[in-house]
Amino acid sequence: MAFDIDMIKAAYEKIPSRIEAARKVVGRPLTLSEKILYSHLWDGEATEVFERGKSYVDFAPDRVAMQDATAQMALLQFMQAGKSKAAVPSTVHCDHLILAKQGAEEDLRNSLTASGEVFNFLESVSNKYGIGFWKPGAGIIHQVILENYAYPGGMMIGTDSHTVNAGGLGMVAIGVGGADAVDVMAGMAWELKFPKLIGVKLTGKMNGWTAPKDVILKVAGILTVKGGTGSIVEYFGPGAKSMSATGKGTICNMGAEIGATTSTFGYDDSMERYLRATDRADVADLANGIREHLTGDDEVYANPEQYFDQVIEIDLDTLEPHINGPFTPDRATPVSKMRAEAEANGWPTKVEWGLIGSCTNSSYEDLSRASSIAKQAVDKGLKTKAEFGINPGSEQVRYTAERDGLLQIFEDLDATIFTNACGPCIGQWERTGDNNRVNTIIHSFNRNFSKRADGNPNTHAFVTSPEIVAAVAISGDLGFNPMTDTLINENGEEVRLEPPVGDELPERGFDVEDNGYQAPAEDGSNVEVVVRPDSKRLQLLTPFEPWDGKNITGAKLLIKAYGKCTTDHISMAGPWLRFRGHLDNISDNCLIGAVNAFNQSTNKVKNQITGEYGPVPSTQRQYKAEGIPTIVVGDHNYGEGSSREHAAMEPRHLGVKAVLVKSFARIHETNLKKQGMLGLTFADESDYDKVQEDDTINFLDLTEFAPGKPLTLEFVHSDGTKDIIMANHTYNEAQIGWFKAGSALNLIKAQQA
Repeated sequence: MAFDIDMIKAAYEKIPSRIEAARKVVGRPLTLSEKILYSHLWDGEATEVFERGKSYVDFAPDRVAMQDATAQMALLQFMQAGKSKAAVPSTVHCDHLILAKQGAEEDLRNSLTASGEVFNFLESVSNKYGIGFWKPGAGIIHQVILENYAYPGGMMIGTDSHTVNAGGLGMVAIGVGGADAVDVMAGMAWELKFPKLIGVKLTGKMNGWTAPKDVILKVAGILTVKGGTGSIVEYFGPGAKSMSATGKGTICNMGAEIGATTSTFGYDDSMERYLRATDRADVADLANGIREHLTGDDEVYANPEQYFDQVIEIDLDTLEPHINGPFTPDRATPVSKMRAEAEANGWPTKVEWGLIGSCTNSSYEDLSRASSIAKQAVDKGLKTKAEFGINPGSEQVRYTAERDGLLQIFEDLDATIFTNACGPCIGQWERTGDNNRVNTIIHSFNRNFSKRADGNPNTHAFVTSPEIVAAVAISGDLGFNPMTDTLINENGEEVRLEPPVGDELPERGFDVEDNGYQAPAEDGSNVEVVVRPDSKRLQLLTPFEPWDGKNITGAKLLIKAYGKCTTDHISMAGPWLRFRGHLDNISDNCLIGAVNAFNQSTNKVKNQITGEYGPVPSTQRQYKAEGIPTIVVGDHNYGEGSSREHAAMEPRHLGVKAVLVKSFARIHETNLKKQGMLGLTFADESDYDKVQEDDTINFLDLTEFAPGKPLTLEFVHSDGTKDIIMANHTYNEAQIGWFKAGSALNLIKAQQA
């Protein structure tokens, strides 16, 4: 039986009438995305039409999910909200704080020692506030959610950008910051700008070496890393119905890499099969009862141009396997063109590691298809030229794959089986070798930003499907095309790899001895949550100071970031993950990866007090100590990537007052607002070039801060000249209230008083 079945029953009882009300108000057929959004309005049935990309709307998500790295800050904030229990079903998943090094058993044992304090904290907070707890080793949050909690037509939020994975089971699942999660767990409405809609029509059927991953790799190449910003991507068509539910999840998962709010598919037979295979026949039966409401209306899919803001069509019959990268997930190259592309750009073609797993590609089907390539290699006398690593997505997947002999096949090729956790995908990987050596790796993850996997800025990381990872790892050659190229085996014979085969679901069903779930106490009032005052890992939060009601004047420029500045640049992961529950300690990584536009260096900015150059965090700490406000200036799509709210909390904690950029990634802009910061955009993007290193900045009309009204900033240069720069913003009245109160959480606490 499914978790929270009563909640799902109640939701399904409301959906038909709410969709009918929405259809009457809107006056036309509805997309699936609109059906889910309108059926989850905070105020109940729809009474008005919301304008895509403009209307701020209050929603009532069904559940909240948190991974261990982000859960720390989310729960530290929730502890201040004055609630005795989470208002909606919520879970914590311990998957980020496990370092991949030697193999599953030893790595898990080491993580329990290294991060035991954090795991114990998360367990006790979960126990106290009625939150489900998934122990270290239970699996990667998004795979566990798909196996246990996701359901067609539902809405959930999660403190990780790849929460969107649940779209594979027909949800609207959205990555958010911890402050948003606190709102929902505290029983409050969750606000979102009503998304635009991008429709992707899939025709044909995948064959040969092509996998679901190739669909999103292709889409990323079309839309780029910011083309989906502010939009839901809805997939439909006969090609969509031909895919497995986990394949759909892969596509939705990596939609985060195009900036999409989320992605989703309509309910179909593959979802029903997956629900039944994962012991949720009760959910499948309920979904079948309202099947027509769990997909877009027929008229929408027959004439998509009339209902979506943008339509893309992909023919799966002709779609070729892709490899995306390096350094950005939207640089898409068909496998057949990779050798020429690598040679033209000077990319090293010797592949040193092939990695399969992450929340994007760690299902049973993924392992099954990749293992079929590994089995061929064993049978044909081939060995991997690259090192090989596997991260199963969950204990259920791992146990079943081991039972069915899949893991043994990988081990026969000398692969390392890592823990059921994120591992190298998020930089939790202790890779041996020179940390600055130019090299190439290939993986089935979702992101490949510089330094992402191993901390080496010269590692060229490429993203592809598990099947292609296996083939390329065996060949050791980035340019290897398994569709046309041959390999020489140990006997000197020329052999060819045949296309992968695999099982959508395990033939003998899923099995597991201990899935790693721990239910909370019925009454958590007597559970004590302990945070030691001298802890290096955890720190109770102190509320941020409210705005003083005055214009910000005499502010200094902390850094003018040049080019791509993701949340990895603003708040790195890897070894810094251990400080995710200690705001002051982790603030020592604030913006250390951002490139300074004035010297093209990282972590080297001019201190306007001393005139010397130094690290960003220590420079900002001196400004804070002397009471000098600062601002950060950035380029396009500032804050893309992870939902990491530390990227907003760290500058806020250190005293930065505003972030002024050409454009924001959605989640980061919201996170800045939630923490009481000013997230502003240049009214004229060319004004970015006017910002100088020694500038002093004065806000001229912040005292008149109002929705739709640009702010006026005066940039005073060191020679006494000035530039007046207009800054736009997207704050509504409620969000301005967050700014005035010092943070959204401060406002929640005030309302509880």
